[in-house]
Amino acid sequence: MAADDLHDPLGLDGPATRPSGPGFPFGKIALGGLCALALGLVVFSLATDTGLGGRPFAEAVIAPPRPQEPPSTPVTIVAAPPPGLQTSQVAQSGATLVDVASGVRMARQGGAGNGPLIIKVPQEPVGLQLVPAPDPRLVEKGRHGPLPRIGAEGSRPSEIYARPLVSAPNIKAGAPRIAIVVGGMGLNPAATTDAVESLPEAVTLGFAPYGADLDRQVALARQAGHEVVLQAPMEPLDKSAIPGPYTLLSGVEAGQNIESLRWVLSRLTGYVGVANFLGGRFMAREADLAPVLREIAARGLLFLDDGSATQSIAPGLAAAAGMQAARADVVLDANARADAIEAALGRLEAIARTRGFAIGYAAGLPGALEPVTRFAQGLEKRGVALVPLSALAVRGTASAALAR
Repeated sequence: MAADDLHDPLGLDGPATRPSGPGFPFGKIALGGLCALALGLVVFSLATDTGLGGRPFAEAVIAPPRPQEPPSTPVTIVAAPPPGLQTSQVAQSGATLVDVASGVRMARQGGAGNGPLIIKVPQEPVGLQLVPAPDPRLVEKGRHGPLPRIGAEGSRPSEIYARPLVSAPNIKAGAPRIAIVVGGMGLNPAATTDAVESLPEAVTLGFAPYGADLDRQVALARQAGHEVVLQAPMEPLDKSAIPGPYTLLSGVEAGQNIESLRWVLSRLTGYVGVANFLGGRFMAREADLAPVLREIAARGLLFLDDGSATQSIAPGLAAAAGMQAARADVVLDANARADAIEAALGRLEAIARTRGFAIGYAAGLPGALEPVTRFAQGLEKRGVALVPLSALAVRGTASAALAR
């Protein structure tokens, strides 16, 4: 049996001997490999030489800087001041200036520095937000509720709550001006909402004191940009047509009418003045009307004679009281027929073009809203400025001229 590792104990035969004679050329192969490695290193060094003698280095790509986005800049709102106050210039480096009265935007390119000044004039009028009401400075606690008053520093509700006078870019200096007052608001919430949303912002709205939820409705009207007046019920020629409780009556003690007026004044807030609601009899009697106008004037309010009382002596008494006052030139819906309303609107514009200004009053009767809205919306295209009532209310002796 042949001997092998399975049958021969390990190590019993002593160390194995290498065969004699020429063997496998291991030495030559190793020497050739070393030569090839050395040659490769020399070639690599020559191909990648940087001249730095093997010192470490880093590579960086130099490229022109990418343009940066211009930083966002704050916006300063410059609102038109109340009537009688001067506009102050507002300068803020790196800010965009916005003039609410005109909507003009001015900004320097890049936000600040000496870059070119960019001026943008809007194509459409910019909506305005009236001063929030009530202003604590202008509120007095009364028996029936809050009453308007002149502030300690002299601020008046007729000025603070007024809509700023805004002219469209196409209205030239000295252009005719028209103010329109639409009354009867607050009595029918749906009709009131329709008027607030349909009529241009510069139209003044008159609220009767008998509506429900008046504060909310007045707030919505003012948020939409409408100036507001409060309509005080006054005794008509027909005593059977007295509109409701707290109507100002002729032939009673002045104190009774003042108390009734204060109830009316407490029904809402944020109004610039008082207008008559009816009053054909009351407005013709000095003994009745004069104390009421003095009370209105003492509270910093203007007075509007809506033009419905043909025998009214309000303009002369208002002048004597030194108060802001105005008188409507045309009652737009005295005749509710559509053609009559259109004719009244035509007379209103004719007066404005002849005299330079005119005031129209609409009682808010059904059917009047649509033609009045259409007329008001088209005034600026015809070169006539639509302005709030407060812009045409004048003080002192000038108010008497409105009666002529």
